[in-house]
Amino acid sequence: MDLILWRHAQAEDGSPDEARPLTGRGVKDAAAVAAWLRARLPAGGVSVLCSPTVRTRRTAEALALPFEVSERVGPGASFDAVLDACGWSGGHDSGGGGAVIVVGHQPWIGQAAAAVLTGRGEPWPVRKGAFWWFARRAHGEVLVRAALSPDMLR
Repeated sequence: MDLILWRHAQAEDGSPDEARPLTGRGVKDAAAVAAWLRARLPAGGVSVLCSPTVRTRRTAEALALPFEVSERVGPGASFDAVLDACGWSGGHDSGGGGAVIVVGHQPWIGQAAAAVLTGRGEPWPVRKGAFWWFARRAHGEVLVRAALSPDMLR
């Protein structure tokens, strides 16, 4: 199983927080990251889980793949609940291949990335529009396939 934790792209300031749209730069960054990901996604199937905020849904839409909107990965989610929601927390790959992409927020994206690699949900910074891509082998070994921010794709 592959797990991709993708922070939403840059959004406008304002309120209510849930309704903030992407900035022009955010739209471009989401498109660049989505194109990079689409070219490399595994053939075994991809599922996309997205926070219900406007900025995360617009980021996920750049993938041009169906996605499920869930409060379980919303702004107030905990990193362990997110890892459980996407099926990562079991500790072993089911052998089914494919990938789960979770489009969401800080601080849980950084905490989830830290937990995947170290077992502890430390407060790691993650830039807007950036992602971590992990692969888990059948015996539980975790590999970092990529960690990129949009500025690396410009």
